[in-house]
Amino acid sequence: MKRNTIVGGAVSRRVLLRGLMAGAGLYLLPATAFAAISKSTSSAIVFDGNSLIVARGTSLLYRNGSQNWTALPKVSEGTILTFTTHPERPGRIVGGLDTGGIVLSVDGGKSWDVRGQGLPEAAVTAITTAVTNPDTLYAAIRGDGLWQSDDAGQSWTFVMDRPWLANAERDLTALSSIDLASGMGGIWLYAGTDTGATRVPDCFCRWQDVQPGDAMDALAAGKPAPPKAPLPEGEPVNALVSAASQPAILYAALPSGIWHSLDAGVTWLKRSEVIATAIAVHPLRADDLAIVNDDGVLQSPDGGRTWTAISNI
Repeated sequence: MKRNTIVGGAVSRRVLLRGLMAGAGLYLLPATAFAAISKSTSSAIVFDGNSLIVARGTSLLYRNGSQNWTALPKVSEGTILTFTTHPERPGRIVGGLDTGGIVLSVDGGKSWDVRGQGLPEAAVTAITTAVTNPDTLYAAIRGDGLWQSDDAGQSWTFVMDRPWLANAERDLTALSSIDLASGMGGIWLYAGTDTGATRVPDCFCRWQDVQPGDAMDALAAGKPAPPKAPLPEGEPVNALVSAASQPAILYAALPSGIWHSLDAGVTWLKRSEVIATAIAVHPLRADDLAIVNDDGVLQSPDGGRTWTAISNI
């Protein structure tokens, strides 16, 4: 594997460290079958239009609106830990694997192609699609950093080290591309870690806390203003998503519950005591949520105020 070693005009700190170290089939699934699906700590969920795609351990499930759940072919190359879709690519689903690399489907999950040439052989812990370019993908690699693909996952380039938070580099647990008024071209990548949330503009200048005001001014000054009401300090972020129809609306799944922001993460309020390991937002309805937790798959039509169980996987 060959990595570009120039990042932002300088040799990547990670490359230097590594150099020193080196020197040193679709079918209907009956309701009764859900109980037979083994539960796993790994889970992912995503909307593809009105459809829901769920990965729970090695099991993949599909549901179109209120129709019955169906099982999708399993991915033999590994377990899907994270999903991404884009409204401009209906039927295309991209999944990050625990074994490294990604898989891509263009038929709603009925078949999968393996991609990820050039990615390290480590788990893809989070993945997202650039909000303004459906063929640009970002993948977070465990123990490594952030990678970018401009050709829907066929080739990749290293773009950013992991954020330094609480005196350590932190793996990313969630990624979301968000189109906002500030930032290089208005595009930000928001990320969850095991100790909170952070973000970086798509120039990949540096990670920064979410703050009020013009974020680019704060980035240049190097002294960001504190957020008004941040997420609870030190809590891991299991999932972090934005509503494509209203980008400033964010949802975060933490061990303390589901949190909600109307101002792109400057102010957060707890929306629900429900615990989730994965969360998805409908591309056209910002209040339509779906989550995965130990009880199965739940859906909320009102931004997390009330929930209905739609499977017990």
